[in-house]
Amino acid sequence: MTKILIVYHSQTGHTKQMADAVVGGAKAIDGVEVILKKAADATLHDLLACDGLAVGTPENFGYMSGMVKDFFDRTYGGAQDKVFRKPFVVFISAGNDGKGALRAIERIALGFKFKTVFTPVIARGKITDEILEQCRELGGTLAGGCAMGIY
Repeated sequence: MTKILIVYHSQTGHTKQMADAVVGGAKAIDGVEVILKKAADATLHDLLACDGLAVGTPENFGYMSGMVKDFFDRTYGGAQDKVFRKPFVVFISAGNDGKGALRAIERIALGFKFKTVFTPVIARGKITDEILEQCRELGGTLAGGCAMGIY
């Protein structure tokens, strides 16, 4: 069974809405188990055990949330050389443009040596039906590609 890990942080509920849509897209693929975890609760074991990773964060002061950064900090050492080219996607709930948060996450992903497999979804302002559909597509693409062995 293909395992997709979705790690997120949300204070206002916007990123949680996006995470739930990513879950929906991933679960639509046969043979996929989806693990949804708040960033504070996600562990190195979760990261090593998954076949694909989706990370969601609000944009805080032009950066990712502290809890998402904490997840990366806690798992980095133990994940070295064990997550090479692990399929990876990002979704961001932004008050501004989300570029600072995305840039920071992309730099960290390079350090982990993750493989970005889909265009990030950035919601600027309110979470719309269009954004939620993009999140479902993000989750489905990650899960489908992992399940089919494309990534």
